Amino acid sequence: MSKDPAPEREPDALLDVDDEATRDEPALAPEPSPEDFGEPGPPLNRGPFLIGFFGGLGFFIAWWLGEQIVSIGSVLVLIVVSMFLAAGLNPGVEFFERRGMRRSYAVLTVILLVLAALALFLVAFVPVISDQIKSITDNAPGWLDSLQKNQKVQDLDKQYDVIDKIKAYIAKGDFASNIFGGVLGVGLAVLGVLANAFVVIVLTLYFLSSLDKTKHALYGLAPASRRDRVTKLGDRIIKGVGGYVSGAFIVATCAGVTSLIFLFIVGLSQYAVALAFVVALLDVIPMIGATIGAVIVTAIGFAEDPKIGIACIIFYVIYQQLENYLIYPRVMSRSVDVPGAVTVIAALVGAALLGVVGALLAIPTAAAILMLTREVFVRRQDKH
Repeated sequence: MSKDPAPEREPDALLDVDDEATRDEPALAPEPSPEDFGEPGPPLNRGPFLIGFFGGLGFFIAWWLGEQIVSIGSVLVLIVVSMFLAAGLNPGVEFFERRGMRRSYAVLTVILLVLAALALFLVAFVPVISDQIKSITDNAPGWLDSLQKNQKVQDLDKQYDVIDKIKAYIAKGDFASNIFGGVLGVGLAVLGVLANAFVVIVLTLYFLSSLDKTKHALYGLAPASRRDRVTKLGDRIIKGVGGYVSGAFIVATCAGVTSLIFLFIVGLSQYAVALAFVVALLDVIPMIGATIGAVIVTAIGFAEDPKIGIACIIFYVIYQQLENYLIYPRVMSRSVDVPGAVTVIAALVGAALLGVVGALLAIPTAAAILMLTREVFVRRQDKH
């Protein structure tokens, strides 16, 4: 029984085929090993010169970045105001979301309601306010004539000719032109205000529509072990800002409506709408806004009739006590919890830094800092 001989050199044939298949391919260079680049040298000697050089370089970079931030300060203010308004409108968006509306439609609904309210105000109240301001300007010379009957005013007028100068200044009717540097300055100021308002509206829309994504992106920068706590603290701050904006609007509305009713009763009906609007607008400014509005109304009341001026003083003294100790604490109790002394300090610092915008942002910022201090620093200190 014979065995079939195995085919010879089959493996060699296969190798020949592989060699022929790969013969035309270029040979790959071997990967360089670490020792091919030489041994790493010792670390640089961190002497005084090197430390001073990099320290000075860091200082100049920080100084340059600070100058760039200062140069775009006005833009940063618009961004901060837009974020503030977006946080203030967010409770309204969440209100519609809780009723089953998608966020995009809820944002659109809130924006349309705000624009409708502004349009209604422009159509209904702006003409009345304009007419009443014109009436105040026309009657101002007569009020100054009545002041001349006062003996102290007469003595001052004899020395400095104050009354005639004020009357001549008012009769010209060019307050705005003198303040803003002529007609061109007024036009540029109006254009600037409109441009800033447009930018704020557009940015507010963007921030409001993408608020959830922006929050999650910022919270994602925190370590995973602390992300849940950072999320809760951030949501609480945003909720506090929204509550503060809503509360400030409610408090200002109460001040405006109450002043409107009082002015109709006391006999200043021809200026009631304009003065009530001024009071409501100024009441939004913490600490000093309500007082400024009261002083304006009281001055016009004294110009009309001293009895009306006295009634204005009594009314606003009583109302401000009610607002400070009853209305404001009840409205703001769920949004911000700031002691009175901190409120005063925050408002003064905010006004010194950013003017009216800083005063508006001061209280919610102080509330956020206090909350973070209690929840982070104080709790950490309590563990030691």
